[in-house]
Amino acid sequence: MIVLHYTGMEDAESAIERLCDPAWAVSAHYVVLEDGQVIRMVPEDKRARHAGISHWRGISDVNSASIGIEIVNPGHDYGYREFPEAQIEAVIRLVSDIKERHAITRGNIVGHSDVAPARKRDPGELFPWSRLARLRLALPRPTKNLMDPEWTEGGFLLALERFGYEVTERMAAIMAFQRRFRPELIDGEIDGECRAILLALLLPKPQGDD
Repeated sequence: MIVLHYTGMEDAESAIERLCDPAWAVSAHYVVLEDGQVIRMVPEDKRARHAGISHWRGISDVNSASIGIEIVNPGHDYGYREFPEAQIEAVIRLVSDIKERHAITRGNIVGHSDVAPARKRDPGELFPWSRLARLRLALPRPTKNLMDPEWTEGGFLLALERFGYEVTERMAAIMAFQRRFRPELIDGEIDGECRAILLALLLPKPQGDD
């Protein structure tokens, strides 16, 4: 897996310092600065502590099965802002390289909020997942031939769990899904559009963005 994060700190220096401080027990394989510079922090064949308590598609120890990329951005607590073009271009190159090297499927390129919905919001609704999706570096947001399956709430949550999310905390799981696949409205409400998007994602070939 590849897990994308934002640093969520006031500046890059503070984030890198924390990632290097054993007292915090956090680490990541890469940090991508706003100017596009990529810093390797941990070798890819070593475990990094970037995901914390997390879950994705049956994997409950995400740190043992993933490469973590920290993208410098102050995050929701310190003035969340759009990611600069140079930074996104660097992320795309890095993700593409890692994906090819480790034969990672695009369904396993996720955000921290996808694997830890109850705790995390990063990389957040401003991250341009559609850019990655057009390059087959992430799943696209389905946009074609959408059909509302009219699932009950329980049916939607079962489908969401089947897709990969931990759904123990209902609202958090729904909002994480929306943040990733319907970022213009993150309200935790299951509506027809959410149901239709999720149904399309469960089909063999999700269509959209491309």
